[in-house]
Amino acid sequence: MQPTYATDLSMNMMTIATLLEQDFGTLPALIHAHATERPDHPALVQDGRSVSYGELDALMDRVAASLQRDGLQPRDAVAVCAGTSIEYAALFLGALRAGVAVAPLAPSSTADSLAVMIDDSGARLLFTDASTAATLEPVQERLKVAQVRLDNSAAPNWDGWLAPAGSQPQPVELQPDWVFNIIYSSGTTGAPKGIAQPHAMRWLHVKRGHLNGYGTQAVTLISTPLYSNTTLVSFFPTIALGGTVVLMAKFDASAYLELAQKHRVTHTMLVPVQYQRLMAHPEFDRYDLSSFQMKFCTSAPFSAALKADIVRRWPGGMLEYYGMTEGGGTCILAAHEHPDKLHTVGQPAPEHDIRLIDEQGREVGPGETGEVVGHSGAMMKGYYNQPEKTAEAEWYSPEGKRFIRTGDLGRFDADGFLTLLDRKKDMIISGGFNIYPSDLETVLREHPDVADAAVVGVASVAWGETPVAYVVRRPGAASDAQALLSWVNERVGKTQRLSALELTDALPRSAIGKVLKRELRDRFQAGAKPA
Repeated sequence: MQPTYATDLSMNMMTIATLLEQDFGTLPALIHAHATERPDHPALVQDGRSVSYGELDALMDRVAASLQRDGLQPRDAVAVCAGTSIEYAALFLGALRAGVAVAPLAPSSTADSLAVMIDDSGARLLFTDASTAATLEPVQERLKVAQVRLDNSAAPNWDGWLAPAGSQPQPVELQPDWVFNIIYSSGTTGAPKGIAQPHAMRWLHVKRGHLNGYGTQAVTLISTPLYSNTTLVSFFPTIALGGTVVLMAKFDASAYLELAQKHRVTHTMLVPVQYQRLMAHPEFDRYDLSSFQMKFCTSAPFSAALKADIVRRWPGGMLEYYGMTEGGGTCILAAHEHPDKLHTVGQPAPEHDIRLIDEQGREVGPGETGEVVGHSGAMMKGYYNQPEKTAEAEWYSPEGKRFIRTGDLGRFDADGFLTLLDRKKDMIISGGFNIYPSDLETVLREHPDVADAAVVGVASVAWGETPVAYVVRRPGAASDAQALLSWVNERVGKTQRLSALELTDALPRSAIGKVLKRELRDRFQAGAKPA
């Protein structure tokens, strides 16, 4: 049976309105208020299963009571490494009710990286499923933490671990500076850094949710994983303001469109590669997507041509967010309102201070290129247990204001819109000249045979570094690697020319769509060596 959703746009609930007026409140308290006022309204939907606010609130109580029974105290932590599920969401929210921080970990990480993250978080319990348990098998002896299977695939399992129905936890008064979640910025390559986000930071995200149309009528379709901050910035406002979240365990373009139409979805968060696949779907225009109010995008470069196509063919507005999990500053581009600015990531959000600095940490002038740094009320406490890394990520203005460094290079135009040039670490210095891979990628994507492209810098004896491209061709494309290499080099400056171009079936990406450029560099260095 197809679920139905309330369409009342008002928040005529004094308890909830009062909570949202506070300088600080909590997500568990808001969920309890919704459960009291509208217990039968669907909160979570997945694969034909629906959990109401009343049921979610009771499940959160059982989770909190279970954690307290197991001896966890406020400000302790649990880790969860599993696929998206209703149980995952309930665990996350229930842990918050007990004052316990959650470290959501990427199942795509290596076993060694996961072991490091679990240890670093200080997790007292680890929640997994059958798939992630298999990933962790090589490091099981290193894991000094009790484990629970969320999918009931082995003991101890979720059903057996949960306190009995009707269990009530001891009340916990959450504090603004307590850690809400620990999100690890790396796990596929590099040393993982735990980003400790406080309850105060998440509360600010929730309070401004109504500005984007979240409310009791909202139905948000989520197809990115729950461990990602990309997902959580859409998930939490929906639940906090009484809407419904439709969960997808794994993204598939056809399944996504079916769910969007069936549930009359109003909001969604997608990464650029998902938008690309949806807009290329041969049946896209057949689906009724007229219920959409707002679509969001973040996490990876978003081409102007793709934005234009979405604005033209997909009903509702579209907002692109540029920011970091660490917080600091956010830029917002309302693509449906600024068709002439689609090459940018928008303007600083209200009350967000975005500046550009040079290599010496000095602010650069108008029209100049610099590293993007940001300050706002929503900022991480720091990298968990890594004060040195925290210090490296901070920049203090001459007046003493704390900013978070992004590592991105950008430039403001005369209207205050920010254009991103590249990651600072990805910028290529060849023969003393700065080369921005994004410039070359833009040119490559103009070729009719190119579906996707990524440019990386590799070591060169003659130039120090030199640019190399990896290209995914469209089906049926006739151009070979040499023809594409010649085509792009005829259209770029002499100092920008590619030294090599490799064809590949797909670009390596993280679960939220970021191209893993280190893998491409390693792949190339293992083969050809440019002069």
